[in-house]
Amino acid sequence: MPSAEDTSVHQHQERSVVRPTHQDEVAAAGSELIGGPSGRWSRTGSAALPPAAVVALVALGTFALGMAQKLPCYNWAWFRGAGSQYTHACYSDIPHLFVARGFSDGLVPYFDRLPGDMQYLEYPVLTGLFMQVASWLTPGGPLQFREQMYWMVNAGMLMVCAVIIAVCVARTHRLRPWDGLLVALAPAFALTATINWDLLAVALTAAAMLMWSRGRVLAFGVLIGLATAAKLYPVFLLGPVFVLCWRAGKWREFGTATLGAVVSWLVVNLPVMLLAPEGWKKFYTFSEERGIDFGSFWLIITQRTGEGIDVSTVNTVSTLTTVALCAAIGALTLMAPRRPRFAQLAFLVVAAFILINKVYSPQYVLWLIPLAVLARPRWRDFLIWQACEVMYFLGIWLYLAYTTSGEKHQGLPTEGYQLAIALHLLGTLYLCAVVVRDVLKPERDVVRRDGSDDPSGGVLDGAPDVFVLGRAARPEHLAVEGPRVEWGAEREPAAD
Repeated sequence: MPSAEDTSVHQHQERSVVRPTHQDEVAAAGSELIGGPSGRWSRTGSAALPPAAVVALVALGTFALGMAQKLPCYNWAWFRGAGSQYTHACYSDIPHLFVARGFSDGLVPYFDRLPGDMQYLEYPVLTGLFMQVASWLTPGGPLQFREQMYWMVNAGMLMVCAVIIAVCVARTHRLRPWDGLLVALAPAFALTATINWDLLAVALTAAAMLMWSRGRVLAFGVLIGLATAAKLYPVFLLGPVFVLCWRAGKWREFGTATLGAVVSWLVVNLPVMLLAPEGWKKFYTFSEERGIDFGSFWLIITQRTGEGIDVSTVNTVSTLTTVALCAAIGALTLMAPRRPRFAQLAFLVVAAFILINKVYSPQYVLWLIPLAVLARPRWRDFLIWQACEVMYFLGIWLYLAYTTSGEKHQGLPTEGYQLAIALHLLGTLYLCAVVVRDVLKPERDVVRRDGSDDPSGGVLDGAPDVFVLGRAARPEHLAVEGPRVEWGAEREPAAD
């Protein structure tokens, strides 16, 4: 039987769990659907299921709604010309690439050359394996039926990834499990989940952040390496780990994480790299050679000026700008009045990469959703950003409908699409701004209002600083050798 002390600790933890309906006015208003803040329905539900289970069920329901939104395409629009799948906003790469990348003909990714301009599969190795497994599970029959079933099999596998993401976010901050509902209910999550295979990398990244929050440094590194083998962006998370470990003097932990990432990435990539080098490097050469594409501010520039920009110039400027922004985030980390939370920096570096990149596919929002929830679990700010992303989602499909409608000109003209891109950029910049504000003014950080330091920080949580820069990092009440300030423990939450 548990001791009285264990029972007391458990009861304290139960009392300390943060309920958004008690802290967030938007969440409180939305909770009227379930009887108000901690209302009758929510009390009954929480007694029967733990928060992570509720979040998982909500994520399943949201994902199912996203699948239903694709029904016009599943039934006919994918197979009857391009325009209909755009006007119904239900486009997906999955059924089209089943044929275009040779899966319908039994070709092996990276090893077998493809007909047409794209000679090899242009995805990282772990994503290619995911696609291949789905093709093995696809039943035979007429080609259209197989395309439909290939999308359905992939949707089932991606649904598992979606649940993993929502549950990992719910469990990363121990006292804020209900923040996982922001992921589970995100409209852009439902709309973009089955456009492509990004959820695989997002799920691995979310699991990595959960491992880091539990102090399992090697597991974090291994999962980051696997995520990078599925999509490039997860490797950027090693940057925040580096600068945070620098400030806290946790060099051994950083080395362990980096070693785990390198080894796991090599385990996945090395066989294909050695046996099919031309196919393996296609992802990297394609990324380098790809021109300015949808969703980027580069596209607005070229469309407004009527002048093209050389790809090498875009690559150079994008790389240098991204490096400069990451350096600025690093300086912010070392000069902030309190060491920033890992999730805040993870969101900022991935957002910087997205904002500067020469392409922004609508499913890239999936990269940011779990990071945004952990960085700034404030319903108002999250929903403002999501509204901008939904507008962009609709804008790109209506623009493609316009460009494929010929003289009918049905859809959104170029100027309207540029406005949609601007909304996406401004929404993301807004969320970046409030996260940076929270870093500079930790008392405004909703995660720290209960006295927490960095619930997703793992070995960094509560660790003293050993290296800081600038006067701002050494205010008298936050001296490196002095006691740690528990933000929000002795004051009322600041008004937002």
